[in-house]
Amino acid sequence: MPNLKNTPHVQALFLLLIAMISMQSSGSLAKILFNQFPVLTVSSLRLLLGSLILAVIFRIWQANFKQVRWKAIISYGVALAGMNALFYLSINRLPLGIAVSFEFIGPLSVALFYARQKFDFIWVGLAVLGLALLFPFDQASQPLDLIGIAFALGAGACWALYIVAGQRPSGLSGNHTVCLGMFIGMLCLLPIALFTGMPASAFEPSNLIYFIALAVLASALPFSLEMIALRNLSALSFGTLMSVEPAIAALSGFVFLGEQLLWTQWLALAVIIAASIGCTVTTQKAKNISLGEAPSKSKKTVQ
Repeated sequence: MPNLKNTPHVQALFLLLIAMISMQSSGSLAKILFNQFPVLTVSSLRLLLGSLILAVIFRIWQANFKQVRWKAIISYGVALAGMNALFYLSINRLPLGIAVSFEFIGPLSVALFYARQKFDFIWVGLAVLGLALLFPFDQASQPLDLIGIAFALGAGACWALYIVAGQRPSGLSGNHTVCLGMFIGMLCLLPIALFTGMPASAFEPSNLIYFIALAVLASALPFSLEMIALRNLSALSFGTLMSVEPAIAALSGFVFLGEQLLWTQWLALAVIIAASIGCTVTTQKAKNISLGEAPSKSKKTVQ
């Protein structure tokens, strides 16, 4: 039996897997909470509690606020708010795996936009094919909600903006940027949630514990585990593993919510994952060549 203490790479893979399971399980918990609370209430409280938990974990009081570039932080937070709210609105109408697959087109599009490899057209074609396969051939038996699809694609667009905004210098470390960005996102969503009717029962201890659990599963635990995993993973390994998130989301929906997908939709998930992995591999190789680095030496923090 292998000794995991002597295999940091294996440890990192295991931690990243737990982070992805935690993140996608939070989607199932959010869908359960939708039965009792409005979607925007769930979304805003997740960001509020998540930002408070991360503030403690990352010791936000140690940040040098005099160096903060607020334009970068605000754009990052607005993108995060849009991504979270639109994703929750989408999973309220779509199976979890389907919603994540549509949303995944956002970061995949960013990667393909910057990619300049001869095989890139293959990944574009696979992504388009995957999107086509998500729609059941017999729409009468299992139709997809078009508004839900629009929400998921909107969440993907915000995810793309989130990636671009996260690459701008903020004057803070990545950890503090995430923390402040999440707080800004909460400030964007909370007034809307209050205006549309946030029930006071959400703050009752018996209900608040579920929102705290959601914040831990969706923010504190995955962010913390990813930080540890990235110390021993290359950008290529990280990006490749993150590409399987649609499948983990579909499994989470099946296990916790009883959501069933057609075989063509499982095939669609596989095709989109293949496109994401292929894009990750070719993009990272191109970076290594341009920087004159060996693939195993390249590391990058991925938000």
